[in-house]
Parts: sequence; C-alpha cells; structure tokens
Amino acid sequence: MSVQSHPKDTISNAILQWFDKYGRKDLPWQHNKTPYSVWISEIMLQQTQVATVIPYYQKFMARFPDIQALAQAPIDDVLHHWTGLGYYARARNLHKAACVMQEEYNGQFPTDIESVMALPGIGRSTAGAVLSLSLGQSHAILDGNVKRVLARYYGIEGWPGNKTVENLLWEQAIHNTPDERVEDYNQAMMDMGATLCTRSKPRCTLCPIVENCAANELGRQSDFPGKKPKKETPVKTTLMLLPVWKGKVFMYQRPPSGIWGGLWSFHEVANNESIGEELGKWGIHQYHSQELKGFRHTFSHFHLDITPILIEINEEPQGSVQDSTNMWVDYNDMPNFGLSVPASKLLDVIRQQKHLQ
Repeated sequence: MSVQSHPKDTISNAILQWFDKYGRKDLPWQHNKTPYSVWISEIMLQQTQVATVIPYYQKFMARFPDIQALAQAPIDDVLHHWTGLGYYARARNLHKAACVMQEEYNGQFPTDIESVMALPGIGRSTAGAVLSLSLGQSHAILDGNVKRVLARYYGIEGWPGNKTVENLLWEQAIHNTPDERVEDYNQAMMDMGATLCTRSKPRCTLCPIVENCAANELGRQSDFPGKKPKKETPVKTTLMLLPVWKGKVFMYQRPPSGIWGGLWSFHEVANNESIGEELGKWGIHQYHSQELKGFRHTFSHFHLDITPILIEINEEPQGSVQDSTNMWVDYNDMPNFGLSVPASKLLDVIRQQKHLQ
C-alpha cells in the first residue's frame, strides 16, 4: 500500500493558521505547562473525552501536584481519585511510573524520548506528546484523533490496529510535523480530530486541509479509518454478594493486576449454591438473601452480567477479618479508596434499599 504525500509546509501551515484562530488554548493543563502536568492530562485523555477529564484532572493535580506527591501516595488514594474514569491500568501505571522517576530520576521527568517511552504505560505517541507540548521538542504524535485526520486526508485504508496501516500513518505523521511550532502543530492535530474531523458527522466545510482530503473527494469519510474486524463479544455472568450488618457492608480489594486491579469491590460467586460456602469463610451463617435487579457492565473484550445478592445478616458474624484486603465499611461514609464502577453503583443500591426499609 503506497500513499501520496503532499508538501509538508502546505499542510502544516494551513493547520497552524487554523489553530491560531480556532485551536483550544485554555484547557487546564495548558496553563503553566510542565512535563508532569501534560503527562497526567495525556494519560487521562486516552479513551476519555475532554469534558469528562477536566474535573478529574483538577482534583488529581490538587492532590498530587508533582511526581514526588504521586510516588509517595498509597495506590488506594490514586485509584480513589481515578474512580469513574475507567481503564484503571492507566492509574496504576501512573503510580508505577512516578515511583520509577522518584527513584531513578530524582523526582524529575526525563527529557529524552527513549527514557520516557521506557516508563510504565507510556508509548511512542504519548511520549512525543508530552515532550513536544511541554518542552517544544520535535516529535510526531499519533493518537486516535491524529490517526483519523491522517487516514481520511490520505485515504489510508484499513484498521489502524494493523501494524502495516499504523506504520503508514506514522510515516505521514512524521512527514508532516513541522520543524518549528511543533507544540502548536501537535495540539492543532488533536484539536482538529476532536472538533472537526470527528468520528461521525465531520465538519468538513470548516477543515483547513479539506481541499486535498481523499476521503472528502470520495465522499467516504465514514470509511476512514477502517474499523476493527468484528468479533462476537462474549458474555460472562457473576453473582456479587452484598453482606450488610449494622450499617456496614463487607468488601474486598481485588488483586493488583487484572480486571479492576487494586480496586475495592464485592466478593463474587458463580451460582446460588456457592453463596453459603463463601459467606461461611467470613463467619456469616445466619442471614436472609435477596436477589436485586441485575445489570450489565461492558469491558473492551466482554460483557459481564452482574446479579447483586443483598445479604441481610441476622446475627453478628463469627469470623474476624484477618487481612487488610477484606473490610467491613460504613456504606454511608465510605473511606477514600478506589472503587470499581459496579461497586460504586451497588453501594448506591444498598443505601437506597436501607433508606426504604
């Protein structure tokens, strides 16, 4: 697959002129920019829209204003400030990377792209974005918005997750990145993808490079970039146990890796026959169970159908909690730790149920 390149200056100059008039220049992370603040914003903006990110970013930066504060914070606190943003591996990697920088770089953000890419959770595009946007270094970027702009402009067929297609997009990203004003150009490309060259209903009449856009000429904007080959999404089921005793509910912290890694949630069982056995581990023997309305939680690779089981305990549990990963918590006054999205929903359900009683 070959792609016809256009002169670099023709494209970059048009995009920079558009940015000067219409680009976003007043987002919270665009003030007093540092590699740290840009890094936090770039990680938050992965898979998440700007409007959603802004309040999270502001609270996160108020709590963790620098690398040292993030590295020294308990992971529970980091996950708590991430609760609701999803894709929690991002938060775990932020914490890991901060610890690496604290230990290996004296709490400073490295300024060469190879060192940045070696940090947990940072790929080539994110590293380029951080160093170009905060320090003006000359690096191309290729996030989802930029992929869409380039795929449409050059008519690059195929799913960008395919390595051959991704390499073609990188070639064009590098080719078009100007020698000067790289910071503004990269921001402009992201802005164009977010505000003009959107997934659906792109605003082509306002685009500064529409004149030579292959997708526009063909009237095939919706075909670029190519979609990921579809697979049937599997469905899994689980029962989540909500044991309640004197204003408290029993929760546990999930293992550090895997689904909802490090977040607090509820113990699960596969079927009704396993409920008594699971509760017995914690000294819960006398109880009344009630099945609540189920709901579906969707991950990137499967659906999880959750059936909550409210466990009303009739006598004080006999077992004691032996480790820090299992805890009776006050459902009306939750501690500051990270919660899985279903756990957060179910805590609301418990509060509502108890209020009705």
